[in-house]
Amino acid sequence: MNFDKTNLLLYAVTDRSWLNGATLYDQVEAALKGGATFVQLREKELAESSYREEAGRIRDLCRSWRVPFVINDNVELAAELDADGVHVGQSDLEAEAARRILGPDKIIGVSVKTVEQALKAQAAGAAYLGVGAVFPTQSKQDADSITRDALTGITRAVEIPVVAIGGIQEHNIMELTGCGVHGVAVISALFAQPDIRLATQRLKALVEQIVK
Repeated sequence: MNFDKTNLLLYAVTDRSWLNGATLYDQVEAALKGGATFVQLREKELAESSYREEAGRIRDLCRSWRVPFVINDNVELAAELDADGVHVGQSDLEAEAARRILGPDKIIGVSVKTVEQALKAQAAGAAYLGVGAVFPTQSKQDADSITRDALTGITRAVEIPVVAIGGIQEHNIMELTGCGVHGVAVISALFAQPDIRLATQRLKALVEQIVK
């Protein structure tokens, strides 16, 4: 998978909270049809065997769309399934260790909140950073918000691309204009919407404006 900052424009993070009878596969496919440029599979409750099966199916779907697919936290599963990479937080396996396991060509994303964490992740081989929460979010109750100045400070301090995450919706996304981000990562802004494909199209058009 050839990866560059343009892949991060509209980064979809899965959440089965809003399936309402649909499958996660169907929801991800709708987001891809709407123009999602990156997919992260995030599962906190699923049993390992079910997780592996779900990850394999969504990996294949993303490959058919030539969209990068990464797994949240689970480096071993990402290696086993030959996913495009993994996304890790500050309390998960460090980027340097993930890089040793996955090799030089995989995508490793790291969640950060400070310039210090950002520089450390960059030095450890991270391909991109996820910074947030930039707005209050219901998807991660323990996520502390960071200021616009903190976000801008991180984008200016590092050479790798930065994605804003946390509470981003249509009504507030334009507030990120001028912060230096290369894209946004969203959950409910896509997957909690009645028409995921349309929501993806609308959000992508807004992201294209803020990253110019």
